[in-house]
Amino acid sequence: MKAVILAGGSGTRLFPMSRKNYPKQFLKINNDKSLFQKTIERSLLAVNLKDLIIITNKDYQFHIKNQFSELFPSLFPAYNSQFTIDHSLFNLILEPIGRNTAPAIALAAKFALEKLKVHKDEVLFVSPSDHIISPMEKFAEYIKEAEKIAKEGYIVTFGIKPTKPETGYGYIEDDGALSLNKTNHTIYKVRKFHEKPDSETAKRYLEKGNYYWNSGMFAFSIKTIFEELKKHAPEIYKKVENRTFDEVLENFEIMPDISIDYAVMEKTNKAVVLPLDITWSDVGSWDAFYEVMDKDENGNVKAGSVIGIGTKDSLILSDKRVVSTIGLENLIIIETDDALLVAKRGDSQKVKEIVNLLKKDSKFVYLTEFHTTVYRPWGSYTEFEKDERYRIKRITVKPGEALSLQLHYHRSEHWVVVKGTAKVILEDEGRELKEFFIHENESIYVPKTKKHRLINPGKVPLEIIEVQVGEYVGEDDIVRFEDKYKR
Repeated sequence: MKAVILAGGSGTRLFPMSRKNYPKQFLKINNDKSLFQKTIERSLLAVNLKDLIIITNKDYQFHIKNQFSELFPSLFPAYNSQFTIDHSLFNLILEPIGRNTAPAIALAAKFALEKLKVHKDEVLFVSPSDHIISPMEKFAEYIKEAEKIAKEGYIVTFGIKPTKPETGYGYIEDDGALSLNKTNHTIYKVRKFHEKPDSETAKRYLEKGNYYWNSGMFAFSIKTIFEELKKHAPEIYKKVENRTFDEVLENFEIMPDISIDYAVMEKTNKAVVLPLDITWSDVGSWDAFYEVMDKDENGNVKAGSVIGIGTKDSLILSDKRVVSTIGLENLIIIETDDALLVAKRGDSQKVKEIVNLLKKDSKFVYLTEFHTTVYRPWGSYTEFEKDERYRIKRITVKPGEALSLQLHYHRSEHWVVVKGTAKVILEDEGRELKEFFIHENESIYVPKTKKHRLINPGKVPLEIIEVQVGEYVGEDDIVRFEDKYKR
């Protein structure tokens, strides 16, 4: 069995912590590991590391690299700066453009057949990378159970036994139990998939007892999923059938943008549901996050520097500043260093409306895309202050990494090293590239229109303070001449 982890989503439903360029699967909220890292750990209770297939947007490859290296630091030397992967470790597919879950699954199945040389009867377990699930060991048993069922030609969908009339999830209606050999749990034939219901409908589903929350996780053989794609989504199947994996990837933008639910699951007669009796959340809102987290004696979920008096049943997360509350109940307060969200509990589904309003305002659209800390293949930078003619950043360059050889037409830069040793390539007045080594508490000036490059030649992270000054200090004032990351 191979585990396919879908890690390409760019949702902002957990704004202001999640942004387009740092979505929720990579967040570490009230935990030392991200949702993506926890997904990896769960999957490895059922499959080996080399049996992982991670599929993500090409823009997120360096988040994957960084978080993978945190989980398995001893394996990190198997990578180089171009993010070439030793496929004996695990497998990474970089989508050139997002096309929803049905094309992503077809691409992963093609990869398994062609690159991993598996048989068409091989089972794929497919999971999003941004869920909270516990206990992990019990969930791993369900995965292994699903493998047995999938080998019989069924498409297994994982249903969650509902604990309340939830309106934020789609539902699966079962059509009675199936009689299957070698299974430890009762399996049900799927009668119908239902969209997210209103409150009264959700209550009715809960009372009937044969409805389950749709978890978005599946298990099926490659043979079965291709047969069902051919029957129900030929527009996808035809683009995969007679092409190599590389050809499919190169032409991925012509794939239809459709979920596996709409493309196959709502049409197939091979769908069965395996009910899961576990704690599960797709963390689709701050309310969902509150529901699954441990609470204090006052019903609060708190993280960071939070001090409260008479505060009850609230979610309060602080990133940088101290958040003090007095006499509050049933609130959601999320603080980051550049945005603050305050909402009533129960209304957090409307966060996406706030994000849409921000996108329409040119002054605030950047908040939906970037944090003040922005991750790059060579490391990261954190913006301290910005005005029309200046910008101040802290730049961190990982050991052995380097920024591109570049120049700027509209700004000069002053670099002060605060940690490590910087190797600087700088063009002189004669247009010749010179090499300098700058140590802690030393600095160097980079004039406008001069080619330059910042390199960390050492064994520890390099940190510098960069002050930009000029008539324009936008990120797009960069002319690259050489770049090891092929940007």
